[in-house]
Amino acid sequence: MFRIVHMDQIATLPRWRQPVVLLLLMAIAMPLAFATWNALLNNFVIEVAGFTGVEIGWLHSVREVPGFLAVGVIALIIFIREQVLGLIALALLAAATAVTAWFPSFGGILVITMLSSIGFHYYETVNQSLQLQWIDRARAPQVLGWLVAAGSAASLVAYGLLVIGWRAFDLSYNFVYLVSGGVSLAIVAFCILAFPQFESPHPQVKKMVLRRRYWLYYALQLMAGARRQIFVVFAAFMMVEKFGFDVHEVTALFLINFVANMVFAPLMGQALGKWGERRVLSFEYIGLIVVFLAYGGIYYFSWGVILAATLYVIDHMLFALAFALKTYFQKIADPGDIAPTAAVAFTINHIAAVFLPAVLGYLWIKSPAAVFVLAAVMASVSLGLALLIPRHPEPGAETVFSRLRPARIG
Repeated sequence: MFRIVHMDQIATLPRWRQPVVLLLLMAIAMPLAFATWNALLNNFVIEVAGFTGVEIGWLHSVREVPGFLAVGVIALIIFIREQVLGLIALALLAAATAVTAWFPSFGGILVITMLSSIGFHYYETVNQSLQLQWIDRARAPQVLGWLVAAGSAASLVAYGLLVIGWRAFDLSYNFVYLVSGGVSLAIVAFCILAFPQFESPHPQVKKMVLRRRYWLYYALQLMAGARRQIFVVFAAFMMVEKFGFDVHEVTALFLINFVANMVFAPLMGQALGKWGERRVLSFEYIGLIVVFLAYGGIYYFSWGVILAATLYVIDHMLFALAFALKTYFQKIADPGDIAPTAAVAFTINHIAAVFLPAVLGYLWIKSPAAVFVLAAVMASVSLGLALLIPRHPEPGAETVFSRLRPARIG
C-alpha cells in the first residue's frame, strides 16, 4: 500500500495486483455492507422503531446530507491520496453497517445512518473518479458494465444467504449486520495491504471546478439524484407497507434484481459502446416513465403484488444504466478535471436528495400515487436532457448545440 506505482508501470505487476482488480474488490465490498443494510432497513425501522412514511422520509434526507457535502472530497485529496481516501470511506461504511442494530431508536438510527452515509458517499465520489482515471476510454463501457455485474454478484451472495437463512436459522438483525459489515471490512483490509498506491497519469485539479461546457452533465446529475430518491426511498417502502413483505421476501426481490443485473449490465456496457450515451440514456428514461406511472396505478387502481414486484425489478435494472453518465463525462472532460468534477457532480446529484424525501414523506401519507407521478415527470425532464447529448461527445462537442458555435474549451 505504501509503494507508489505509476500507471505506465502496472504491466510489471501480477495481474491480481493491478488497478482493475482493486476496483473489482471495492465493487464487491461496498454492496456487501450497503446492500445488506438496505435490504433490512425498511423491516428494521418499521418493526423495531415504528417508522411511518414521515420518519423514513427524514431518515433518507439525513442520509443524503453527506452526498450534498461530497464536494468536501476536493479539500481532502489535497492531503490524502484518492485511493487511500476511498478505502477509508469504505471502511467507515462497513463499520457503521456492522453496528446498526445497536441503535434501535429514531435518534440512534439517524446517527448511525449519517456515519454510514459519509462512508458511502465519499467512497462513491472517489470510486467514480478512480474508475474514469484508471480505465482506458475505449474499454470503459465494457469494464464499467463488468464492475456493476461484480457488485451485483456480491449482493447476490449476501441476499441468497439472507433468503435461505433468515427464517431457517432465525437470524437476528444484529447478527446479519455484524457479519456483512465485518466481511466488507476484511476485504478493505486486504486491499490496503495487498495493493500499491497507483499514480494516475494526469494530475488532478485540487480545487472546485465548474465549467460552463459541462452544464448538461450537471443538469443530468441533478435530475438523476431527484428521481432516484423516489425509487430508493419509496419503492421498497411500498413493498413492506402496502404488501406486507417480510425480510426474506424483500431480500428475495433484491436477489432477483441482482441476478438480472449480472446479465443485463455487461450487455448494456456493450450496447453503450455501440449505440452511444444518448440512445442508452433515452432508453433508460423512457422505461422509467412507464415504470413510475405504473407504480402510481398500483395505488390508484389497486393493482396486485406481482405487478409491483415485476416493476421493482425492471426499475432497478434501468437505474443500472447510470454508468452511461460516467462515460459521457469521460469523453467531454479535461483529464485533470475528473476528481474535482466527480465531487461537484455528487453534490449536484444530492441537492434535491437532501429535502425531497422529507417533503415527499408528507405527500406519501396523502397520496402515494402522486409521489410516483412526480417521479415520472422528473424522468421526462431527464429524457429531454438526454436528447441534447451528441452522437459522439468530446471536448468542444458536449451538446447538440455545440455545432452551432465555434468549439471552445473551458
